[in-house]
Amino acid sequence: MLPRCLLLLALLFTVVRAAEPAAIKPADAAKLVAEGKALLVDVREPMEWAESGVAAPAVLLPKSEFDEGLLGDWRGFLDQAGDKTLILYCRSGRRSGDVATALAAKGFKVANAGGFKDWQAAGLPVRRVGGK
Repeated sequence: MLPRCLLLLALLFTVVRAAEPAAIKPADAAKLVAEGKALLVDVREPMEWAESGVAAPAVLLPKSEFDEGLLGDWRGFLDQAGDKTLILYCRSGRRSGDVATALAAKGFKVANAGGFKDWQAAGLPVRRVGGK
């Protein structure tokens, strides 16, 4: 009985892991965006954008609006995304992973670039947002 339980547990773990979006390094994400093959999306909230800045090529679409039924610019953005890969990031990579998983389930090509701090650490361009 125990080996059968272990087999089921291993299978479940494999299925869960397969559902996770691919991770991508910020430098690779920047290259795909520059080549026009991908779109970079910052899913943090507006207050976070104003506090720290954002990746220069990022489209700013908060996760809260995604969660509330594709409010704000989400629907239009997704309608225009075409076959490009959507590369998401947030502060740490957790929220972007959640959104990427949901988008993958809807048939979008996605990747998770992790956190904004990773983008900055890679020396990639950033821009200020808002009044700061």
